[in-house]
Amino acid sequence: MKKTLMATALATIGAASALMADPADIPLVIEGEEMISSVKAPDYIPGLDTAYSGWLFRSEETQALEIDDFENPGMPAVDYGLELWSTADGSEGKSCADCHGDISEMAGVRTTMPKVNENGELWAMEEYINNCRVNRMGAEAWKRIKSPEMLAMTAAIGLQSRGMPMNVAIDGPAEPFWKLGEELYYTRVGQLNMSCANCHEDNYGNMIRADHLSQGQINGFPTYRLKWGGLGSIHRRFKGCMKNIRAEPYKPGGPEFLALELYVASRGNGLSVETPAVRN
Repeated sequence: MKKTLMATALATIGAASALMADPADIPLVIEGEEMISSVKAPDYIPGLDTAYSGWLFRSEETQALEIDDFENPGMPAVDYGLELWSTADGSEGKSCADCHGDISEMAGVRTTMPKVNENGELWAMEEYINNCRVNRMGAEAWKRIKSPEMLAMTAAIGLQSRGMPMNVAIDGPAEPFWKLGEELYYTRVGQLNMSCANCHEDNYGNMIRADHLSQGQINGFPTYRLKWGGLGSIHRRFKGCMKNIRAEPYKPGGPEFLALELYVASRGNGLSVETPAVRN
């Protein structure tokens, strides 16, 4: 049964290979600032010569939404995040701004996420935000993948790094997490017996049904997906991918998805942060 399902999945991709479409050879310019949308892939990613932004694989209509902040459907969430930044919350009566100053001080933060904290734990931006909320503000933690507040805050913080190249660390204390993420990326799971690499390394550029497969780069998250009708987080996307191949998803915020996030982020080192990106 498993072999039959796998054969059907690959046949679907194979049948679409005649419709293979290369990434769009046009610059990505957002509000007058040119993004780095393609770059030589890092040497530690042998399966890629060039890292491409997911924007290059989208339709002209979807691309147009991202290049204009007025049209970008993710920007209202950014506005909400900016409001939250300056709003006091919790028993300490503090806001993010009370400790960190203007949100523009967060420029560069998104480029290094996820990273290892001072206790040797791998944290993504959501873990840093909730740590501040619970331990400094005396406020409740926000839910990780669908909380409007968390999505708004990560979008607002991420926007401060827009145009800056991704630069996550993979050595030193990050190395064991990165290696786990690499292993997970290439491990076949689920009833379809597929890995992340089967779609995003072996078949990017191919059409699978109506979808143009990208490299699965995450430099634009949180991303507004037309399919979702709203912003979504990286771990929500991971969870969706695992469900698509009929696998049991790992826990959002758990060690597997955090390690996978680090590895996938490293595959796009050098690409500009596009937060909030717009995708199908």
